[in-house]
Amino acid sequence: MQTIVVKIGTSSLTQPETGLLALSAIAALAETLSHLRRLGNRIILVSSGAVGVGCARLGLTERPKNIALKQAVAAVGQGRLMRVYDDLFTTLQQPIAQVLLTRSDLVQRSHYLNVYNTFRELLELGVIPIVNENDTVAVEELKFGDNDTLSALVASLVEANWLFLMTDVDRLYSADPRSVPDAKPITLVSSIKELAEMQVKTGSQGSQWGTGGMMTKISAARIAVAAGVRTVITEGKYPRNIEKIINGEPLGTHFAPQPEPTSARKRWIAYGLVPVGKLYLDHGAAIAISDGGKSLLAAGIILVEGEFDTQAAVSIFDRQGNEIARGLVNYSSEELQKIRGRHSREICEILGYAGVETVVHRDNLVLV
Repeated sequence: MQTIVVKIGTSSLTQPETGLLALSAIAALAETLSHLRRLGNRIILVSSGAVGVGCARLGLTERPKNIALKQAVAAVGQGRLMRVYDDLFTTLQQPIAQVLLTRSDLVQRSHYLNVYNTFRELLELGVIPIVNENDTVAVEELKFGDNDTLSALVASLVEANWLFLMTDVDRLYSADPRSVPDAKPITLVSSIKELAEMQVKTGSQGSQWGTGGMMTKISAARIAVAAGVRTVITEGKYPRNIEKIINGEPLGTHFAPQPEPTSARKRWIAYGLVPVGKLYLDHGAAIAISDGGKSLLAAGIILVEGEFDTQAAVSIFDRQGNEIARGLVNYSSEELQKIRGRHSREICEILGYAGVETVVHRDNLVLV
């Protein structure tokens, strides 16, 4: 028995010319997932398509950019999309459930655990949850941005064995094969370092009806493999390849899971929370954190950006602007502006009261 998360994109669910639903592809997906469920696996489907289907339903010729209009269109499309899924899965005698999430459901720790418990109960009941971002109510500052990221966070949350990112190409290439005929196929990405290098090389453009491109899939893979989830990019037109890949056929691009997965709490800090500030470090502090496993001290901070309170989530950068970690701070931004670059023993004299030695303790710090 394995836990399998499958993300299907708008480009795989709809016809490219019209934006209408590609019913044959959706039917094949439903058959595949139902069969995997009957074999005893736990299945979660993360499905895009609400906005694309809503556009087709309303006769719109392009995806809306205005947030209020997009939310209205999503409300129209989500009902239609779930009706199609329900009809197909009911025919196959497979119960499904709709789960709509916003980023705030993962930001608050109590909500995060509630979401986990809901998924656990649904999977134990033999239900296939169909997950989407709740576009109708999500605000711009607290959006996942794309369902690739959402699927990786869900896979991390439930500690899945597999994450399948279904897209409009059969695997990852060294360049876009639609415009570069001699682009080289990539079958295996074995380390986080390789992922970081790929993010620089890969474009970010999605389809006319969707939001994600290959960049978002690589970012999602980075989140998932840190949680110990094997991630595969493969073609959405052929959902039956999912079972072939699980059985060992060399299809798609595989991202090997990290040998020692990050703890659930640290995954929540790194990817569940939304950073509200930035800390820039000198070379010594950056090395101490990234290579030495040390806590962050005020002496190593050269710049503080943003306004935030104690215990807020922040991104931590080296002097060159590369993000190296995320963490929860023990001081507000106002306090850090006063003590940055100073030794811990000076904090009490500068602030007028005793504070903790660390700005971010290593237990609340995650390398990214």
